[in-house]
Amino acid sequence: MIEKTIAAAIRRLAVHHLAGGALLGAGVLALPAQAQAPAPAGASGDMQKVEIVGTSIRRRLAAQTALPITSLRADDFAKQGLSTVQEVLATIPMNQTSTGASQSVGSGTGGRATADLRGLGSDKTLVLLNGRRLANHPFFADTVDLNIIPVAALERVEVLRDGASAIYGSDAIGGVINFVTKRSYRGMEASVEAYQPAGSGGGDEQRINFTGGWGDLATDGYNLLGVVDFHRQSALTATDRDFARTGVRPERGLNQTSGTTFPANFYSEEGISGNPTFATGCRPPYSIPNLSGVPNCRFDSTQFVDLIPLTKQETFLGRFSKKIGAAHTGTLEYLHSRSTNEARVAPPPLAGIGLTMTSTSPFYPGAGITPAVAGLTGEPLDVSWRPLVTGEREGLDVSLTDRLLGGMEGSFGGWDYNLGLSYAVGRARSAFTNGYVVDARIIEGVGNGLLNPFGEQTPAGNDYLRQSLLQGEYLRAKIKSGAIDFKASRELMALPAGPLGFALGGEFRRDEADYRVNRALASQASSSGAADSQDQSGSRNIGAVFTELNVPVLKDLEVNLAARYDDYTDFGHSFNPKVALRWQPTKQVLLRGSFNKGFRAPTLYDLHGPQTTTNTSNSWNDPVLCPGGKPAPGANPNMSCDQQQNIRSGGNSQVRPERSRTYSAGIVLEPTDKLTLSADYWDIRLKDQISELAEESIFGDYQKYQNLYSYNAARTRLDYVLAIIQNLGEVKTRGVDLGVLWRLQRGALGDFTLGVDGTYVDRYDYQNERNGPFTVNAGRFADATPVFRWRHNATLGWTRGPLNMTLSNRYLSGYDDQPDENGVVPGRVGHYSTWSLAGTYTASRKVSVTAGVKNLLDEDPPFTVQSTTFQQGYDPRYTDPLGRTFYVRATYKF
Repeated sequence: MIEKTIAAAIRRLAVHHLAGGALLGAGVLALPAQAQAPAPAGASGDMQKVEIVGTSIRRRLAAQTALPITSLRADDFAKQGLSTVQEVLATIPMNQTSTGASQSVGSGTGGRATADLRGLGSDKTLVLLNGRRLANHPFFADTVDLNIIPVAALERVEVLRDGASAIYGSDAIGGVINFVTKRSYRGMEASVEAYQPAGSGGGDEQRINFTGGWGDLATDGYNLLGVVDFHRQSALTATDRDFARTGVRPERGLNQTSGTTFPANFYSEEGISGNPTFATGCRPPYSIPNLSGVPNCRFDSTQFVDLIPLTKQETFLGRFSKKIGAAHTGTLEYLHSRSTNEARVAPPPLAGIGLTMTSTSPFYPGAGITPAVAGLTGEPLDVSWRPLVTGEREGLDVSLTDRLLGGMEGSFGGWDYNLGLSYAVGRARSAFTNGYVVDARIIEGVGNGLLNPFGEQTPAGNDYLRQSLLQGEYLRAKIKSGAIDFKASRELMALPAGPLGFALGGEFRRDEADYRVNRALASQASSSGAADSQDQSGSRNIGAVFTELNVPVLKDLEVNLAARYDDYTDFGHSFNPKVALRWQPTKQVLLRGSFNKGFRAPTLYDLHGPQTTTNTSNSWNDPVLCPGGKPAPGANPNMSCDQQQNIRSGGNSQVRPERSRTYSAGIVLEPTDKLTLSADYWDIRLKDQISELAEESIFGDYQKYQNLYSYNAARTRLDYVLAIIQNLGEVKTRGVDLGVLWRLQRGALGDFTLGVDGTYVDRYDYQNERNGPFTVNAGRFADATPVFRWRHNATLGWTRGPLNMTLSNRYLSGYDDQPDENGVVPGRVGHYSTWSLAGTYTASRKVSVTAGVKNLLDEDPPFTVQSTTFQQGYDPRYTDPLGRTFYVRATYKF
């Protein structure tokens, strides 16, 4: 298990202090500009024992490690202007996706930010704080919200690029990210940061934080640390950026519009579909003529969407550590974090809710106010309408996390031990703040002739709509996790090749999840997605034991064995072994490899999450009511043809665990102490993937998935397609991580450091059902996402005296764009390459200033026709809409 762990962080701390300068099993640092740090106490003499993510055996020498981690120092990423944890993780090439605030727009994620190692999904990346779990975000309960991580308190970030279920249990299939806070900090400091995009609109950021530390563990016997951090980013709207301002780009093949518009479309009992303003060109720029030949209008909803919502985070971390005797340390730690997200999307689409206009309405086509439409004879009209005067739909998501941790560590009877008792609570709530309307009032207003869906409202109509707005909290979720854990390690005996290391540990955890829907509120608005959601709850107990053995077979060859047994009260047990090897035939060459099995248990949301009915991301033709884009007799084309359909998602009590196996093999070369080269091959196979079936698959093959279609009794309306969480098929992915770190000392010219970390994905294939065909995803957009063949982060650093400069490049390769409904690929999405420049001047021991430019060349995201997200024209999951952004950071130490 050690193979994916200790090296990178310890390497830079210890390599120049180890006798003989032996080659270490280290990964290449992603941010090498400040690669070296002062050695830990005792580094040049008696080496202290160190514990790094991925192993339970405390190691005496960094040279004993095997596979690498990627270690990012907080000082380095702060100097590069990386203001959030999401941005930091986006620089790690093996992190295929780093979703955040932009993806929460209209998606019901509660504003959370996540990471996704190896592209397997954020639910298969385990996030730790100081080696222990946090409460997952209540919405979906599958991963920690990165917004709660206290950026100002961090010392480093460790990324374990290997499966770790044998040590940590569930969730660690793709890898582990461990956020490590300052341990024994003394003094006080304050930092202020500001970020300003060069383009028009919002998106500016501000951050201020305070850190205070009192006492020294070594001399005073105690340490008290307190960190307070505040971060804010203003909203950036779609109309602020030309590449994202519209979903209608016919010259590029993009025509992402909605059939629910203003002025409204209608459908009559006699089979007439139309719009009274079609003959005069509808009402641009929001409403435009339908190009399919149907005489109605389409709505460009993209113009109303936030590219980045208004976000705020406040975090507090307090920790008190106390020496107890010479060999023990007790710790009490408290974390509190609050994150808010205010996002806006287009005004509410009111379609399929029974919105009916009769000929008694003064606004009926041809009655005098609204233009006549040929063929209408006074029959009732089914109306599809967006009341623009109510404004954009605005939602507020608030997430809070609290964790209290008590711990004891030290040595006793020849054992190194670590004991922890923790209680964590994650809470989230969602509220309507503007734009949502009471369906029943709109139905009544149109029915009695008060509201005009085809034109401007009367004063009475405007007043009626204002009184129809729906506001308040409609969803509340809570997840609780209480745990006790222990681990102990020692050297059992001295073997001819070295000491035999042994560790054992155990954990007991109870998780509870509770979802409460305000039925009285949510049921009144179909556009909320929660109109028919129900309260849900669930709980489980988890017990686990694990062990680890490090066997030095020969002087330069060691084998590491680890295994873990987990027992869940709600689905059963799981046993997961791991074996790793490390061979260093010379000081300049290190070979390593591993095999492990992993698993991920279904989360409490996977099992018990409330089911919601929302709109699909794409517009689709109903395969029964509008086959081939032609409405069937009696079908309403405004609902059935080229329209966002209803899709139902949520938990499923029948979900089973997903399981994996991972192979890896690597080599590290260090021909000189100035140059390190590494290459690591990985191969992951995942079975029974837990996920939702993509809407592209459901609508792309009606014959296969017709059992997921739910129609009304008369089969004149599609109520929804069912896409709840389930076990899909297999995922097979493989690739290689490459790294270069070159340290050049030029004397009077200063010190130079060049680092390149890259990941090449050779294969990423998946099945949508067991024993089904595999879909190729590497280098192309398949179903809902692309997988990049190549990603890298390159950094050139220069240091001379008090001045440090960093030039960095982040690169993502191009891929085949999202295919249309006939499987035709419209073109190629270009590569995305951005450069950033930063400089830090340390004026004194008390004052330092950093200034820089992100996206130095003002590179726009490459164009794509993807329609999976609310934003159009680019993909916000991988690219940044801000453009060139200037920033400054000032730190003062008291």
